[in-house]
Amino acid sequence: MLKEIVIAFQSWEEARRFIHQHKLFRLILVPGIIYALLFLTGMFFFWQSSDQVVSWISDQLGIEVWLQKERSEWLSFFFVMTGMMLRLILVLFYFSLFKYAILIIGSPLFTYLSEKTETIIDGKEHTFNWSGIKKDAIRGIRLALRNAGWQSVYLLALVFLSLVPFAGWITPVIALFLECYYFGISMLDYSFARNNFSLSQSIAFTGRHKGLAIGNGLLFYAMHVLIFLAPAYATIAATLSVHKVKNS
Repeated sequence: MLKEIVIAFQSWEEARRFIHQHKLFRLILVPGIIYALLFLTGMFFFWQSSDQVVSWISDQLGIEVWLQKERSEWLSFFFVMTGMMLRLILVLFYFSLFKYAILIIGSPLFTYLSEKTETIIDGKEHTFNWSGIKKDAIRGIRLALRNAGWQSVYLLALVFLSLVPFAGWITPVIALFLECYYFGISMLDYSFARNNFSLSQSIAFTGRHKGLAIGNGLLFYAMHVLIFLAPAYATIAATLSVHKVKNS
């Protein structure tokens, strides 16, 4: 799996050169700006609502009153840490829902980007095929809905686990890897669809090569330093990494 994560990381650097070399930046600029505006607006409200949820739980359980009576620094530290972990899990959960909305809305664009990337790699002339893009986009939406369902189940379980003393402190790390894995599945599937993989075959292949999905997802998160570039880079990098693994 480590080797595949390295391949995914290398593919992101290749994606940067690929975009520059083949002048694809104009294809990712406008949708990227829209993504950035939605992301920043969404995360502002998500963080506020996660604070409200944690405060509501604290009020219902009477934690603040109890801590004031106990006057224990260790207990206060413990509950502050637990609250932070719960906030992070909730933010990741909200971001997960936002991410899947973007995957569903942007599926035609991601399908087109992946297809164009592969035709350039193979040295073929790219022809716009609306029926093919429509078919792959619908498949991408189905996969995004499937992944959203499974990931929501796991993240809800992690919300409860985050309340467990000490063990709950590792839940944000688990949640992050889940995020990366399920995002990577969607990005990689655009290539598998063109190689005549069924949806179940695509999921099974990614399950055997988790490193490709996790690596792609990790760099998707890292790219949020330059927010608007993240989705398009992820699509192109995923196509390049699948092409590399397929040929090896």
